[in-house]
Amino acid sequence: MAKNRTSAGLPTRQQILDFIASSDTPAGKREIAKAFGLSAQDKILLKALLKDMSDEGLIDVAPGRAFHKMGGLPKVTVLRITDADGDTTWAVPERWEAEHVPAPRLRVREMRGKRSALGVGDRILARTEEAGNGWIAHPMKTLARGEELMLGVLHEEGGKLWLQGVEKKERRSWPVSDAGGAEPGDLVLAEKAGRPPRITARVVERLGDPFAPRSFSLIAIHRHGIPNVFSEELLEEAERVARQPLGEGREDLRHLPIVAIDPADARDHDDAVWATPDDDPANEGGWKAIVAIADVSFYVRPGSELDREARKRGNSVYFPDRVVPMLPEVLSADVCSLKEDVDRAALACHLQVTKGGALKSWRFTRAVVRLAANIAYEDAQAAINGTLDKPLPFRGGVGVGNSAPGEGHADRPSPTPNRSPEGEGLLEALRPLWDCWHALNAAREKREPLDLDLPERRIVLDEKGRILSVAPRERLDAHKLIEDYMIAANVAAAKALEAKKTPVMYRIHEPPAREKLAALKEYLKTFEIEFALGQVVRPATFNRILDRVGEEEFRPQVMEQVLRTQTQAYYGPENVGHFGLALGSYAHFTSPIRRYADLVVHRALVDAYRLGPGGLTPEEAGSMDRIGQSISQLERRAMEAERETIDRYVAAYLAAHVGEVMEARITGVQNFGFFATVEGVGGDGLVAARDLGAEYFHFDEAGKRLVGEHSGEEFTLGQRIELRLVEANPVSGALRFELPDGKGSAGGPQRTGRPGKGAPKRVIHRRGRPSNIRHNGRKR
Repeated sequence: MAKNRTSAGLPTRQQILDFIASSDTPAGKREIAKAFGLSAQDKILLKALLKDMSDEGLIDVAPGRAFHKMGGLPKVTVLRITDADGDTTWAVPERWEAEHVPAPRLRVREMRGKRSALGVGDRILARTEEAGNGWIAHPMKTLARGEELMLGVLHEEGGKLWLQGVEKKERRSWPVSDAGGAEPGDLVLAEKAGRPPRITARVVERLGDPFAPRSFSLIAIHRHGIPNVFSEELLEEAERVARQPLGEGREDLRHLPIVAIDPADARDHDDAVWATPDDDPANEGGWKAIVAIADVSFYVRPGSELDREARKRGNSVYFPDRVVPMLPEVLSADVCSLKEDVDRAALACHLQVTKGGALKSWRFTRAVVRLAANIAYEDAQAAINGTLDKPLPFRGGVGVGNSAPGEGHADRPSPTPNRSPEGEGLLEALRPLWDCWHALNAAREKREPLDLDLPERRIVLDEKGRILSVAPRERLDAHKLIEDYMIAANVAAAKALEAKKTPVMYRIHEPPAREKLAALKEYLKTFEIEFALGQVVRPATFNRILDRVGEEEFRPQVMEQVLRTQTQAYYGPENVGHFGLALGSYAHFTSPIRRYADLVVHRALVDAYRLGPGGLTPEEAGSMDRIGQSISQLERRAMEAERETIDRYVAAYLAAHVGEVMEARITGVQNFGFFATVEGVGGDGLVAARDLGAEYFHFDEAGKRLVGEHSGEEFTLGQRIELRLVEANPVSGALRFELPDGKGSAGGPQRTGRPGKGAPKRVIHRRGRPSNIRHNGRKR
C-alpha cells in the first residue's frame, strides 16, 4: 500500500460509519486515519469532517456534540447533580467529550409529583431546554448509579435474554436483568446498570416490533429525542385559535383561480400560485404572479404555548410512514393548510416578473384565498403535456365578496362555484403559470446556480405501511416550476425586509472552504480533470466540471464529491448570500407550517408592512442570532433522522433479497475493502478485503482501486459489479456484500459473511418478495 495519500482519499460519512461498525477494536480519529491511509494534511480534513458528522448527530466521538452551535446537548440526556444546596439545583452532562469547550451547567426544574430532593451525585434522565443564555433541565426520572439508556432489540441466546443496540457501531450485546414484560424480538428502551464487568440492561419501555413498518421512524424519533406528542393543554390552545375569524382588512383573492401543486399524498399545503400576463405598459411582455402562503403567524402568536412548542421543534420531520409536525394537526393539516373550495388565511406575495424573468417589484398583503384546485405534480404535468387521462375537480372564480372574509374559517362550499368543463379551466390556470415560469427559469439558467442532479430515493408504502418499492424519484418540470416560484418569493421576502430595515432570518449558504476545494482538486486529478485553486469560485465553476465529465460512469461519484465540497446551509441574521443558488439575499418564506424560520420571516413582514397582529416582537428581533442557531441545529437533527430512516427502509426492502446476486456500483475503495451501493435502490455496504479470497490485494491510492497480486483482478471506484447480499439489517440500516461466488477470482477459499454475534436472526433470513411503501412527499 502506498505510504502517502492525497485529499482525494478522504472517506465519505457512510464509509466512516461502516468502518466504525466493522472495526474489531474501538475506532477513534487515529484508527480511522490509519485505516484509510490518510496523510498529515488529510488528518486535518478528517478532523473537520468528524466535527461536521458530530454536528449532524452521526457519531459521538471527540470532538463531540460540544461543537454544536446550540451548546452540544441532546434533547434528552443523562445528567449528574453537582449542586443541591439552597433553592436551586444544578447539574452537568454525565458524558462530555469536547476537548476545548467546558460542559454546560443546567438549572434543574423540580420533578413533578416528587417530594424527595435530589442530592449531589444523583443521576437523572432529563429533557434539556435552552433558555436565555443558559440551559434548563426537566427531569424525567431518576437513574441508579451506573445506568445508561440505549435503544435496542431483545434476542434469546443460550437460554438467556440479550439486548443488541440499534446503532451500526454497537457490536456487543448486553445481558438483560429485567425484561419488563418485553419478549425476544421486541424493540425496547433500556438502561444499563451495574458496574463492569457485570453490566446488565433493564428494560424501561417496550416500543414494539422493530421490523414493523412504522418502527423504523420510531427508532429515529427515540434515538434523536424528537418531540412527537403534543400536550393536552397545547392541543386545546390549537383548537381555540383555529376557531377565530380570519379578521378584517384582508385582501380578497377568492376570485382568482389560485392552485396548489404538491405531492399526491401531501399532508399539508403551505403554498399556492397564480400568474397572468401583466397589463402594466411598463412591464411589457412580463407577468403578474401571486405566491400565496399559509398565514401561520395569524394563528401562532409570539409568546404563546404554540409558539414555544414550535420553536422547540424547529421544523416538521418527514418519514416515509409518518410526519412529526411542528404544529398540531388542527393547524398544520387543516386550518392553516391551503385547500380547494374553502376560505383560508394567506400571506400573499405579489410579484411583477419581466419577460426576462427578473423580479421588477413585489408587495405583501394579508389575504383570504379559496383555491381552485389542489393538484398533484404528476397531474399538473400531464395536464400541461396534454396527456391527462382523468377528470380533475376545478373551481372557476366566484367573484369578489360572495362571503365576507371575516366570517371565520368554516369549510363551507362556495355560494356560486363555477365548475369548468373537464380539463379546460385547469389548463386556463396552468398555461400562464407555465409561461411565467419559462421566464423565471431562463433567469435561473442565466444566474447559473449549482446544478447537482442527484436522485432522491422514493420509498413507496402500501396502505398498511409495508414496503412496496424503493426507486429514484422522478423529476418533472412541475417540480421545477413550483421551486422557481418559491425561490422568487423567498428572494422578494428578503429584499422587502431589507428595504424596510427590518431584521431578516436569512437562509445562508457560504462558499466552500479552501481546504475542501483543495481536497476536490486532488480528487479530480484522479480523473485527469484540472481544477485551479486560485480562481474565483462560483456555482457555475462546479457546473463546468460536471459538463467536462459528461455521461461518464463516474459522474455520480464526481457529483457526490462536489456536494461534499459545499458548506452546510444555516439560518442567521447576518447576510452573506446563498452560494448554491447564486443569490445575494435569500430567506425562507414559503413553508411556515413546517419550518420555524419561515414563521419568523412572516412575523417580520407583518410587522414591517403593518398587516395586523402576530408581528415580530422586539424580543424576537433581539434574539435572531440565537433563534437561527437553534433552528439550524434542529434542522440537522431532522435531516439525519430522515436519512437514517430511509437507510433502514432500504435495508428492510433488501432483507427479502439476502443471498441474491444484484447489480451494484463501487462507491469507495480503501485498503481494507470497498464500498458498494445497489443500483437503483441505494444503501451502502462494505465488501471487506478479507472476503476477496486468499489472494493479497494491493491498494492503489492514485487509481482508487484494489489490485490482485497474482491475478491482476481489479476493483475500481465507479465500477459496476455483481455482488451477493449477505446481510441487510433493517434495525441499524447496515448492509454487507460479498463476491457472487464468495471468493476472489484467484480461487481462494470462500469466506461467507455471517451476522455478528447477537444480531437478531430474523434480520437476515427473511425470504420472498418485498412488500410495499408510500412516501408522504415534501417539496423543496
